[in-house]
Amino acid sequence: MTKPVFQLTVLGSRGSMASGRADFALFGGDTSCYMVRAGDETVFLDAGSGIVTAPASYPKPPVILLSHLHLDHVMGLGMFPGLSNRSQKSTLYIPFCADAALAEAKMDRVFIPPVWPLKLTELEGDLMILPMPKSLKIGSLQVDSIPGCHPDGCLVFRLRYLGKTIVYATDFEASEPSFSALAAFAEKADLLLYDAQFDESEYESRKGFGHSTAAKGLELMQNSGAKQLLLVHHAPGSTDTILLQREKKLPNVNASYAREGQTITLLGEPD
Repeated sequence: MTKPVFQLTVLGSRGSMASGRADFALFGGDTSCYMVRAGDETVFLDAGSGIVTAPASYPKPPVILLSHLHLDHVMGLGMFPGLSNRSQKSTLYIPFCADAALAEAKMDRVFIPPVWPLKLTELEGDLMILPMPKSLKIGSLQVDSIPGCHPDGCLVFRLRYLGKTIVYATDFEASEPSFSALAAFAEKADLLLYDAQFDESEYESRKGFGHSTAAKGLELMQNSGAKQLLLVHHAPGSTDTILLQREKKLPNVNASYAREGQTITLLGEPD
């Protein structure tokens, strides 16, 4: 019997553009992808370049939830090992689609010659592309979503499993009424992932870009009563030195910047 494990692993936490720079070694250079394990279910939050390092096979067919379709959040799909594994079934959920045909058509606009050699459905894996519903049940894992605040739209996800909750709010600008709605949505979350691409001094000249700051993340943590805050979507120019300096200024010991490769376990122990 599968142990009741609920954990999140950071496969990529960089925003906007991937990088292999040496001064990104600690926090990582791969773009947004977070692997959630809930018992024998595997769910990926976004599919940036970080998903390329994910396993090729799983106990049950993995599910990929896309918050939105900006390139840094989908660029890894064409090289995701699971989609090239003939024996692997996978499901990809696309936001803001009325039906499966539109969902597949949206992905074909990105993964199609001459931009990419094959459509995702032409890879050897068994892939189903579906529109993202407001609520979704994946085994015993409950997934709910609300709209965020980002150009072209973005979804915020809440994952609940055996009494524990993860909230993923990337590419989110702290504008009202969305910010208050997010605080209510993330109420008493065990783990809150929040966009902190900009420093406070940077944000003033970048309003409207659809990203936020650590200060707003801390405010959200307080307003929602979330237990742990993980700051994500690091800017392309934010080196390890910069992020470490910002992290040292965080007043809450349960707040930190996401590091590529780290795993946070909310329930149970890994096999």
